[in-house]
Amino acid sequence: MTVYLLKRLIISALTLVLASIVVFAVMEVLPGDPARLMLGLNASADQVEMLRDQMGLNAPLLLRYLHWAGGLLSLDFGRSYTYSVPVIDLVRERIAVSLPLALIALALSTIIAIPVGVFSASRQGRAGDTLPMGAAQLGVAVPNFWFALMLIYLFAVWLRLVPAGRIRDFNAVQTPAPQPGKPPAVALA
Repeated sequence: MTVYLLKRLIISALTLVLASIVVFAVMEVLPGDPARLMLGLNASADQVEMLRDQMGLNAPLLLRYLHWAGGLLSLDFGRSYTYSVPVIDLVRERIAVSLPLALIALALSTIIAIPVGVFSASRQGRAGDTLPMGAAQLGVAVPNFWFALMLIYLFAVWLRLVPAGRIRDFNAVQTPAPQPGKPPAVALA
């Protein structure tokens, strides 16, 4: 058992290293120069070179990869070229909504999947197994964005159980969805 776990850990580490190399390589071959993009088209070549030096873009490829990978390990994702702030700040700002949504989705899928899986396994090869297996195949085949739009339509538009697209923060006061013919409610928070 220990040998198996050790082997799985080594394979996982190699997979992460290979994935990081692929991500870094893709970012390197994308067209465009970040320094030129930040300074604009009217910047001189000297200004662009100076910014490339400051950003470490003129360093050898291996050194840039090691610096980038080391930053990932220490949760230093660098600075956003677009917003000129540390990327970790942007991640923290957006995780307030993304993490609770992901945890709710995980909990709901687990609550549904375990009983359906047990039911399907107890009726393997019979009619009671066909419907859950078909639903599982359909769930894999349907694009997530389309399924999400259909759920929004069902729960927000048709059933009016939840507001569509108005989550600011899970701790903030939520305003109810406007009713037809009534003015929208004003949030107090």
